[in-house]
Amino acid sequence: MRVRLTAKQITWLKVALHLAAFLPFLWLFYAINSGQFSADPAKDIQHFTGRMALKLLLATLLVTPLARIAKQPLLIRTRRLLGLWCFAWATLHLVSYSLLELGIANLSLLGQELFTRPYLLLGIISWLVLLALAVTSPQAMQRKLGRNWQRLHNVVYLVAILAPIHYLWSVKILSPQPLIYALLAAILLLWRYKKFRSWLR
Repeated sequence: MRVRLTAKQITWLKVALHLAAFLPFLWLFYAINSGQFSADPAKDIQHFTGRMALKLLLATLLVTPLARIAKQPLLIRTRRLLGLWCFAWATLHLVSYSLLELGIANLSLLGQELFTRPYLLLGIISWLVLLALAVTSPQAMQRKLGRNWQRLHNVVYLVAILAPIHYLWSVKILSPQPLIYALLAAILLLWRYKKFRSWLR
């Protein structure tokens, strides 16, 4: 007999997920102040924040299939908080690039950088999509948008394609880590092939 999670257990799970998404920020703060990074800490910070955003994106995409396999429908309640944390870390990633790579005095160069470094354009598009999803995530917006809410939030699959490509393209030396993120994203997308196929009918 399968035991289903209760609403109270889901609440505690949410607390654990909030901590899991927040504690890496404390480690990042500690690492910056204790010299834990390499000779190029700006790059390290950018990569760390970007990887955290990717991890939380993958976790968000994992919720639905996991809820179905485990037959735990209440797990769906954790999806929004993971998505919002994904947006928060993606924002930190964008801010770290803008301030540490370009500098406050050169923020106007960001537009030019998008054309000289196309992988940045993929990153900006991904962030803008996440912004739209974060703004429309509250239940009030869900009620207001009705059926269009789900259609809008299906655009997260575009981020699942663009964000790993952004990471792969941005690294100077091909390493296993970005390939693993891309593979995991591809698996989570392929898991939904029936849904995508129904869109083409």
